[in-house]
Amino acid sequence: MTSTSPVHGDLRAELETLTTEAFRPDLADVDRLPTLDIAHLMNSEDRSVPGAVAQHLPAIAAAIDAAAERMARGGRLIYAGAGTAGRLGVLDASECPPTFNTDPSQVVGLIAGGPSAFVNAVEGAEDSGELAASDLAGLGVGADDTVVGVSASGRTPYAVGAVRYARSRGALTVGLSCNENSPLAAAAEHGVEVVVGPELLSGSTRLKAGTAQKLVLNMISTITMIRLGKTYGNLMVDLRASNEKLRARSRRIVAYATGAGEEEVEAALKATEGEVKPAILTILAEVDAVTASRLLTEAQGHLRAALRAAP
Repeated sequence: MTSTSPVHGDLRAELETLTTEAFRPDLADVDRLPTLDIAHLMNSEDRSVPGAVAQHLPAIAAAIDAAAERMARGGRLIYAGAGTAGRLGVLDASECPPTFNTDPSQVVGLIAGGPSAFVNAVEGAEDSGELAASDLAGLGVGADDTVVGVSASGRTPYAVGAVRYARSRGALTVGLSCNENSPLAAAAEHGVEVVVGPELLSGSTRLKAGTAQKLVLNMISTITMIRLGKTYGNLMVDLRASNEKLRARSRRIVAYATGAGEEEVEAALKATEGEVKPAILTILAEVDAVTASRLLTEAQGHLRAALRAAP
C-alpha cells in the first residue's frame, strides 16, 4: 500500500485544477489512429491558438508600450522561465541581435538551471524562486528593466519568483501563462493569461501552450523593436549583416527603401561600412555617411525622424 505525502497530495490537487493539465477522454484512443488522422487532430488543435491570443491583444499591447518606454531609457527586456517556457524566452532573446542589431545584453533569456538546461533538464531548478532572484540580482535588475515571467501553468516558482523579485527592484513586470487566475499573473503588473485548453497529450505544454507563448513573445520583442525605431516600415533596417545571406538581404532592404539601383546601393553600403539604416539615409536625404550617422544619433536611431531632420 502506497501513501501520498501532504506536499505531493497538495501538488496533485493543484495540477488537477489547471486547464493545461486536463485529461481529454475523447482523445484516449489517439494512439490507435492512423498517422494522418493524428496530424489532422494536431493541426485542428493548433488553429485555436491564434484566436486565444487575440483575446488578450489589449493587455499585450499595454505591456509592450510600457516595456518600450523603459528600453528607450536604456533598460533591458529579460525573459525568465523553466523548461519549454524558459527555452522559448532564450530563443526569442537570441534572435534579437541578428535581427535588430541589439547588443546581447539588451534582450536576455534566463532559464532555470542555467544555459545547460536549454538542452538537458536540470532537476529541481524550476522549483526555486530564490534561484530566479539570484539570477536577476546577478544582472543588476533595476527600474528601467522589464522582466517577463513565462510559465504555461502560471505557478512555476522560478517564473513567479523572478517577477516578484523584479517588482521589488522597481522593474516593469509581465506574467505570461496559459491558465486563468494564476499566481504569475497576480504577481505581475501586466498579466497575460492565454488559455488554450487541454493539450492533445495531457500536460504536454510544449504543444498549444508553447505555441501561444511563442506567438506572444514574438509580439513583445518585434513590436518593442518597432517602437524603438529598429524598422522602417516593415523593413529590418537595423539588420546585422554577419554572413553572405544577410549581406544580400541588406542590399535588398536598401533597394526596397530607396528605389535606388544596384550600383548606388553598393556605394551607400560601402560608405556606411555595411550599416543599412545610414545607407538608406545617405540616399534618401542625399547626405554623406558622417552626416547620416549624426542625424541618426540625434534622432535616437529612428530613421523617419532623421529624414525629417535632414537638410
